[in-house]
Amino acid sequence: MNRIIPLVLAVALFMENMDSTVIATSLPAIAADINTSPIALKLALTAYLVALAIFIPVSGWMADRFGAKTVFRAAIVVFMTGSVACAMSNSLGSFVISRLLQGMGGAMMTPVGRLVLVRSTPKNELVAAMSWLTIPALVGPLVGPPVGGFITTYFSWHWIFLINIPIGFIGIWLATRYLPETERLVTPRLDLIGFVLVGIGASGVVFGLSVVSMPALPPIVGVVTLITGVVAGLLYLLHARRRPNPLLALDLLKNQTFRTSVFGGGLFRIGIGAVPFLLPLMLQIGFGLTPFQSGLITFVSAIGAIGMKLVTTRVFRMAGFRRVLVFGSLISAASVAVNGLFTPQTPYLVILTILLVGGFLRSMFFTGVNALTYADISAEDTSKATPIAAVGQQLSIALGVAVAGGILEVATTVHGGPLTLADFHTAFFIVAAISALASLSFLRLSPDAGSAVSGHGARPAKVLESEASS
Repeated sequence: MNRIIPLVLAVALFMENMDSTVIATSLPAIAADINTSPIALKLALTAYLVALAIFIPVSGWMADRFGAKTVFRAAIVVFMTGSVACAMSNSLGSFVISRLLQGMGGAMMTPVGRLVLVRSTPKNELVAAMSWLTIPALVGPLVGPPVGGFITTYFSWHWIFLINIPIGFIGIWLATRYLPETERLVTPRLDLIGFVLVGIGASGVVFGLSVVSMPALPPIVGVVTLITGVVAGLLYLLHARRRPNPLLALDLLKNQTFRTSVFGGGLFRIGIGAVPFLLPLMLQIGFGLTPFQSGLITFVSAIGAIGMKLVTTRVFRMAGFRRVLVFGSLISAASVAVNGLFTPQTPYLVILTILLVGGFLRSMFFTGVNALTYADISAEDTSKATPIAAVGQQLSIALGVAVAGGILEVATTVHGGPLTLADFHTAFFIVAAISALASLSFLRLSPDAGSAVSGHGARPAKVLESEASS
């Protein structure tokens, strides 16, 4: 396998994934500097997610029309421009707009990067390649908070964004030198009505869930926006049935393997997406740790995610997608539920060990789901499958944070006081149960589902040949 391609893509995707969470611990310092409140500044977090929701759906069409390599490099440039604008912002309005610009770049970077990888990698090597691309998505959100806290404490919050510039230039140079040229395809006219409906639908759901779960605006605003998003989504379904080339080709969901990867993976992400939100809060509020201390603890999960790379290909080859994803979702959900047993008296070595194992398991699971997405998708349909999978991921992660925030809100309402450690324990048990339900989706897969990608069931000679090449 040509390892340089996934590594080049991983550099840019790590920058994007880390930056989406890096400002979480720096909100008070940024708010004080631009004369606003930390609560109001959460709109900047939401603005980034909204931009992702709006522009991810059009990423496949852009890659086909202008070439995936060209769009990927342009996305890095847009992201870098937004980063500089964030560092120069001196008001809430300018900061929110700058984060929207960053989100536009990020919306193209992740799905197009995955598209480049799929088109340049033989199917029997896709699991190994995806394992490299999965690491930034898992490590970035965990690294972001401690890095943001460290930079803000010892330097200035502006460097949170300016550090993206040298990383971005490295990414552009590597992409120019090592990524394969992809031909531009003949594309139909852009489905503008579909673009508007999907944009309103996805951004409405993401914005609504964000406001409801972490109120920076009156909750009614979130509820109305959420309803608007759902209505727009239903209107898009009607529109897509009548149009020969809709923006999101939902007909691909008739493919059982693809449908299972989207919905089963989405259900799992609802639970797992809540962990980066719940765990740092529990360590700070329930254990009394500082943001930097809690960030150092949660970073252990990232080490587990990196360690996963050493065995993933062999595991999927031996057991196949169905078995690994069924048991992987159940065991990963159990590792989340164990977080609900942590107390300040729990030895830190025990906590770190459980987080390490949990990071390993989740990374293996997501590598499998991401590879399964393309297992039965033809080469000409990869640009159509990628935005559907990416939109599903964003919506499920946003829903996970909303569910976690909602559980904590209900808990404080019930007992009429501030958050307690027991409230976090309850939240972990509930989101773990949601993740465990994903196993039911994967049970419906045939035992040989995605065998062309996993290599499961291949004759020994072919297995040995594949191992030698990787």
